[in-house]
Amino acid sequence: MMIDRRSFLQGTIQGALALSPLAAAGASAADPLAIVDTHQHLWDLERLHPPWLAPGGELTRNYFTQEYLEATRGLNVIKAVYMEVAVSDAQLVDEAELIVELCRTPGQPTCAAVIGGRPASPGFASYINRFKGSPYVKGVRYIMRQPEMLEAEGLVAGLRLLGELGMCFDLCVATEMLAQSARLVDACPDTRFVIDHCGNADPVAFLPESSAPRAAQHDAGGWRRAMESLAKRKNTICKISGIVSRMEKGKWTAEQLAPVVNLCLDAFGPERVVFASDWPVCTRGATLGEWVTALKQIVSSRPIGEQRKLFSENAIAFYKLA
Repeated sequence: MMIDRRSFLQGTIQGALALSPLAAAGASAADPLAIVDTHQHLWDLERLHPPWLAPGGELTRNYFTQEYLEATRGLNVIKAVYMEVAVSDAQLVDEAELIVELCRTPGQPTCAAVIGGRPASPGFASYINRFKGSPYVKGVRYIMRQPEMLEAEGLVAGLRLLGELGMCFDLCVATEMLAQSARLVDACPDTRFVIDHCGNADPVAFLPESSAPRAAQHDAGGWRRAMESLAKRKNTICKISGIVSRMEKGKWTAEQLAPVVNLCLDAFGPERVVFASDWPVCTRGATLGEWVTALKQIVSSRPIGEQRKLFSENAIAFYKLA
């Protein structure tokens, strides 16, 4: 199905063009920490149909730029990198072209994109080469949920091609697949990998059993060892994101998130971590503002230079944002 690009763009930037780029992103002179959000989702369900959004679900409504501006108001978000929303194969090109057009549009924060793609598919080279040299397309993500997907024929070749094109790959896998993923990273030494959402860690795994609100979704020790192993690969960085959406709204604290955040920061080091909101998925557990506030609390004792790297400087360098 062809997507009406003009209609989509009018919806997703409604009200934003009247604002300057910084004002649109909710810049605050009182907050010295500028933020680059490396994981922003947007969708219009009249035009994009992510199959994982069930009818009547919590997130099953439109999310346009205007809503994002409202969610980030006062947070000093100066730029955002769009993250693909797991559409069907038939809509991959349409989604990518829509977002490239949005990136070209002044007066709103989205300036780059990680698009969807299927690196193991026979048509991947043709697909990704249409975006070769684009100043807006920075990489590809394909969520892999089963271990056999990491062994798919053609996957290594597709990921190596991304490296040749100067693009990254977002690695979003189940925690039990992290150790296996290290072999994939090793097979593609010239491709940069982004470990999404702190390796999909569950903060509950690090709580004392007596205070845990539910059963942990994975073993803390296995996750830690796998993340420390991935961090040894110099072609990896880690997104500090995702964990708050696993917590129940209003029933979590920054202290509960801190073990996961601090291990990632210590393992990958101050040069290889980037902030991400995962908005609007983060709203399953918190508002975007609540997540930012919690993360700032967790890192408040770290040097201000490291905080700047986490919240903006590393992302600007990694994605080559103007």
